[in-house]
Amino acid sequence: MADSRKPTREQAEAAVRTLLSWAGDDPGREGLADTPKRVVKAYSDWFSGYETDPAEYLKRTFEEVEGYDEMIVLRDIEFESHCEHHMAPIIGKAHVGYLPDGKVVGISKLARVVESFARRLQVQEKMTAQIAQVIQDVLQPRGVGVVIVGAHECMTTRGVHKRGVSMITSKMLGSFRDDARTRAEFLQFIDVGPGR
Repeated sequence: MADSRKPTREQAEAAVRTLLSWAGDDPGREGLADTPKRVVKAYSDWFSGYETDPAEYLKRTFEEVEGYDEMIVLRDIEFESHCEHHMAPIIGKAHVGYLPDGKVVGISKLARVVESFARRLQVQEKMTAQIAQVIQDVLQPRGVGVVIVGAHECMTTRGVHKRGVSMITSKMLGSFRDDARTRAEFLQFIDVGPGR
């Protein structure tokens, strides 16, 4: 169902033309004439997470796992997001782990959950918590751990202009929060450190 409050494509393109004029350029010149269409198309891709429900990806599970109940970790899930404060890119990797309680989910679904939340305007702390919580809510495992390492272009291309800086956030639920050994095993598996 279409949201009647959502601007039309034509209105979005007009907004881009306004920003080009505000920046001091002529939106009608040859090099910029098609920019509004390209920007709106890019936004449709970059912010496609608003059109998805991350919980849906986790609903198909598998129970025939021969009693497997050890940690499952998917690491180095590359993502691109955008900072909700400046709309600048956040580029990084997510690491997701959980301790199943009788059922597992296809690993591509964990990557899709990350992608769904990343393709929204975000702050990294919120995205980390959202990913962990939806896995906990839908799969109901014994524990969930999510660590995200991100480089924020709002800090490298404006403001303080500090390059090579990354931010690490984590959210631990269940046994990942309550059991230091489980948490340590997860952190060892993902091996977050310099150059990762």
